[in-house]
Amino acid sequence: MKPSPALLLPPPPPPQEAEDSWRFDALGCVRSRDDVTMASLPRARYRSALEIGGAIGLLTEKLQARCDALLSLEPSESSQARAIHRCRHLPHVRFERMDVPERYPEGTFDLTLVSERGAYWNLRELAIAQQCILEHLEPGGHLVLVHWTGQTRDMRLDGHEVHDAFRQLTPKHLRHLRGEMEGTYRLDVFERL
Repeated sequence: MKPSPALLLPPPPPPQEAEDSWRFDALGCVRSRDDVTMASLPRARYRSALEIGGAIGLLTEKLQARCDALLSLEPSESSQARAIHRCRHLPHVRFERMDVPERYPEGTFDLTLVSERGAYWNLRELAIAQQCILEHLEPGGHLVLVHWTGQTRDMRLDGHEVHDAFRQLTPKHLRHLRGEMEGTYRLDVFERL
């Protein structure tokens, strides 16, 4: 029996409102940053990972290959629609529209990745987010921060302020494993004590 022509059609594109306004798909620097982020992960595999700031799913798609389960959070409906479309074939990846620190998912994680999201928090929100991340990050689990170091009008903090705030949690709550600056972004890796 021949398959119906409808079954041979490619999946529909994501909704039109899910345009990539930052042009992440076209930016080689984002792909390079994501590759460095993936190379910075201390373990080959994670049981349960949390990505705060999944955007359109470029990093999500790479990160999932190292995770048994991945929960990607994004407050923007249009960005998340693109991420869901991009990762539609990956059953171990879940998505929730959630604006941390206003809400935070239940459960614990052995990897938490914050990509760009921290720059949109104010100092009070940053402090709440830090507390939530620590409460839900398992001992020995890893926290990876990666942020652009510039600033736009809608960003409340720059990448340095976000990363420096987490560095202040060492050595009582976190151990700093790695830090680097490359061009216009900063990456830091921590381990939960």
